[in-house]
Parts: sequence; C-alpha cells; structure tokens
Amino acid sequence: MNRSTSDQAAVANAPDALHARIEASLARQGLMQHLGARLLRVEPGLCEIALPYSERVTQQQGGFHGGAMGALADIAGGYAGLSVLDEGLEVVTVEYKINFLASFNEGELHALGRVVRPGKRVIVTTAELFHVAPDGRRQSCAVMQQTLAPVPQKY
Repeated sequence: MNRSTSDQAAVANAPDALHARIEASLARQGLMQHLGARLLRVEPGLCEIALPYSERVTQQQGGFHGGAMGALADIAGGYAGLSVLDEGLEVVTVEYKINFLASFNEGELHALGRVVRPGKRVIVTTAELFHVAPDGRRQSCAVMQQTLAPVPQKY
C-alpha cells in the first residue's frame, strides 16, 4: 500500500512536531526554566534533557543536589511518556524511585528518559542520569523508575 504525499509529509514532519510539542511544554515548566534545563532530543518513547552545573543546582558541599537530579529524571521520564500520547493529553507523575550512584560538580547532567510500557491508564518509564564532565567524559550517576498517568491537557 502506498502512502499519499500528504501522509508522507505528515510522517516526515512528525519528529519536528513532537520536538515542538515537548519544547513548548518544557518552556511552561517554571522549575526547569529556573534551573536552566534544556531539551536535547526527543523521539517517540525517548527524551533527553540537559541540566548545567550552577549555584542553582548545588547542595552544601558543591555537588549537584539530589532534588535537582530527581527533578531532571522526573521530567525526562515524563516527556518520554508524553511523547507516546496523543495531542490534548499530558502526564502527571504517580511515583518514582531513584538511586543515586555518584556525586559530581562542574559540567552538566544529561537525563535520558525511556518508555518501558506505554498504556492508556499507566505509563512506566526509566531515566538514567549521566554526568558530562567539561572534557566530555560521561559517567552514570543515577537511575530512576517512574509511573505516570495520562491526564487531559488544561492549557
């Protein structure tokens, strides 16, 4: 079966539309804007977000704060989940569990969220956080598992 030209154009533009959808939602996230998070990539079932090191994300000893790391994992997993839903829906976090593996300062964190199980009522995701040092070295620093619930978009 051949796709029509309009179907082919819609498929070709889908990644751009998905990126724009997630980027627009991220711009509405006050905490993420305050912390300086930025969207690196989004695909159906996957989202990667970066968080630069700054005084806004540190704990008393100068490392990335666990709360900032948890928020970053939550948002990457959440947007991975949102990426498999239809327009007009959003997600809310029902719960997550995070394990911190290492502490770092300087550089930035990258959170890679992935959908494990999409669903109509519950979506399960994971996120892995990596520290990216100023010289480009990457090291895993946290892992998270998350449960999301789809909800109607209110804006």
